[in-house]
Amino acid sequence: MSRSFLLDNCGFFYYSGTMLDGINIFSSDSIWRHILSDLGANVSDAPIATGLDFDALNITTPISIMNLRSVIQHALDDDIRIIREIFGRNVQMPAIQAKIIILLYKSGGMSAVQLRTALGYSPDATTHTVDTAIYQLRRAFGHDFIKNVNGVYSIGKL
Repeated sequence: MSRSFLLDNCGFFYYSGTMLDGINIFSSDSIWRHILSDLGANVSDAPIATGLDFDALNITTPISIMNLRSVIQHALDDDIRIIREIFGRNVQMPAIQAKIIILLYKSGGMSAVQLRTALGYSPDATTHTVDTAIYQLRRAFGHDFIKNVNGVYSIGKL
């Protein structure tokens, strides 16, 4: 299915509505949420654990649809590169586990509240999803893989 959308002063862009299928994206901007949704992305107006933070990409307009797709794909590839760098190879794991590793790697360490918030949960949430994911990571890669020193989680050693 083809659609048209006026993105900037350059005119109409014609694109497939499936250009970003399967990609979970967060954006706080309602216009970008609409554009990304029209491109086929699963868009949220609140941060999500398994997605890409579009706002952090600092997209400047005007931008073509193909360049937008390229920027988004590069950001997703960067996360894959981080996982490969940590483990020395490609590793398959649930998305929330990968997101935890990426957040801890990029931040250098986070408290449990910061980690839950970054993953899209309320700081006061009673969910054990994050705790369970950390437990599973430690079980799979050793207890020293995710360290907790004075309440701050960080990447340890494999």
